[in-house]
Amino acid sequence: MKLGVVGLPNVGKSTLFNAITKAGAESANYPFCTIEPNIGTVAIPDNRLDKLEKMYTSRKKVPAVIDFVDIAGLVKGASNGEGLGNKFLSHIREVDALVHVVRCFEDESIIHVEGSINAIRDIETINLELILSDLESVDKRIVKVEKQAKAGDKDAIRERDLLVKIKKTLEAEKPVRSLVLENEEKQLLKTFFLITSKPVIYACNIAEEEISDYSKNKFVKAVQEYADKEQSQTIVLSARIEEELASLEDDDAEMFKEELGLKNSGLSSLIKASYALLGLISYLTAGEQEVKAWTITKGTLAPGAAGKIHTDFEKGFIKAEVVSYDELIKAGNFVKAKEAGKVRIEGKAYEVKDGDVMLFRFNV
Repeated sequence: MKLGVVGLPNVGKSTLFNAITKAGAESANYPFCTIEPNIGTVAIPDNRLDKLEKMYTSRKKVPAVIDFVDIAGLVKGASNGEGLGNKFLSHIREVDALVHVVRCFEDESIIHVEGSINAIRDIETINLELILSDLESVDKRIVKVEKQAKAGDKDAIRERDLLVKIKKTLEAEKPVRSLVLENEEKQLLKTFFLITSKPVIYACNIAEEEISDYSKNKFVKAVQEYADKEQSQTIVLSARIEEELASLEDDDAEMFKEELGLKNSGLSSLIKASYALLGLISYLTAGEQEVKAWTITKGTLAPGAAGKIHTDFEKGFIKAEVVSYDELIKAGNFVKAKEAGKVRIEGKAYEVKDGDVMLFRFNV
């Protein structure tokens, strides 16, 4: 999974990126501090792996990961080359979803490119630039496919018709994700790599002192209402607090969260929201060599899940031995879980569930 972190300059985007990835991207109080997109790979915390590691006395623990891409602050006119322009819009096309960082705090010492704080205006500035960039791409693609469509090519006709539908939506200043499409159209849409087709999480960056109670923050409320209307997700965090948590050892970080009254870090909230947004789950494999979490799309069947490990596993899939993580922990080990009848033999039609501990049988 790859998430693109976007937003106007000086909204706390790179500070948040630094905190969640500990990658040390430069962060400063002036526009365009991020000149090249920084990429950080984050291991997803999963307590289930810790317990399985002890149970199997495994040599290695391999968590699932997320790639975060920190993209240079966009400004009004970016689609026409303003600021750092289209160069960075191309990087956004490669991600699975967008994390749109929105400034929801007042601080006179931190410059705002528009001269004032207005969360919805900032969101709409970014969204419009992404829409205009997509519109340019769609226009070019229509020109390219039109000749084939006029010649009667059925695939070209389908593509052109969808592109025309998308063009009308973009011209109405609406993102592509707002379109209701048939399954066949959805599959075709994926090949267009349009930025506004990607799902969005709005990350409201608030002041440190508000983290325990942001109920009176008018900017957060406005962003939540905006996100609800377009069926996007919202999380609330303080980039500065995330930065401080990232600098602490695990035990100290837990104590700090308790002092602040935080149940979860911003990173945990972001991971949870990302998984929900993209419809992802994790299944687990365990043995003496390693315990590992594998990220798959909800609804994946057993052979497809096996293919995540190796394509040969999918091609030669015979069956899978499956036990839920909770049942395995309750039993104490795999042998006892089997004796208790909690280990199931599943075939090709089995839909993998989050937390399934799986052992695949295959023949190539």
